[in-house]
Amino acid sequence: MLFFLAGAPVWAGLCCLYSKDRYHKEPWGMLLWSVVYGLFSTFVIYGLGVWLKRTFPHAEGPFYTAFIAASAVEEGTKLLFLYFLIYHNRHFDEPIDGAIYSGFLSLGFAWLENIAYVFHFSLGGVETALSRAILSVPCHGLFGVEMGYWLAKTHFQKKAYFLLCFLAPWALHGFYNYFLFLENPIFRLVYMGWVIFCWILAKYRLKILYNMKNLRQ
Repeated sequence: MLFFLAGAPVWAGLCCLYSKDRYHKEPWGMLLWSVVYGLFSTFVIYGLGVWLKRTFPHAEGPFYTAFIAASAVEEGTKLLFLYFLIYHNRHFDEPIDGAIYSGFLSLGFAWLENIAYVFHFSLGGVETALSRAILSVPCHGLFGVEMGYWLAKTHFQKKAYFLLCFLAPWALHGFYNYFLFLENPIFRLVYMGWVIFCWILAKYRLKILYNMKNLRQ
């Protein structure tokens, strides 16, 4: 049951993203590789996390944990995997593809991460699975849409947006974690507001990518 609960929000997110690709559906093989790349990125992210702890053993606090140990490591690694997966791939032929592939890769990462949390000996359980299904897992997909949006802008408009492929999802993810880590009831409301903002922004980004369709190279 826990394995199903850990995977259900990921599968729902993948189906939702796939339905957004209205014009030219991406091949199943590429979509599967996107998820696989996301799964493999988890091991790199874990390794980098261990290295950070050993290199900076006294680094701590909400800001460091949110923006460096979590967001910077995760979004930077996912961007690297995404770039090698699709940037020069012939299937990256529509702007919306950036969000689709990035979202699939991010949800692949979220899948393995979610399994680790749900089956954790002290943090895991049904309550953890349900809360992460509503918040953490979908937000990984939203961060992926933001990354894919800027990658598509870079690829199809031939402009220097590449730094934003990292900075934009890094900021969204960092503040998501930061507001969550602050032990203050007021910031719980700010946190929920930030989650809603991420949903609205992702919807807006997808709309822009649809309107960019005629800019296909």
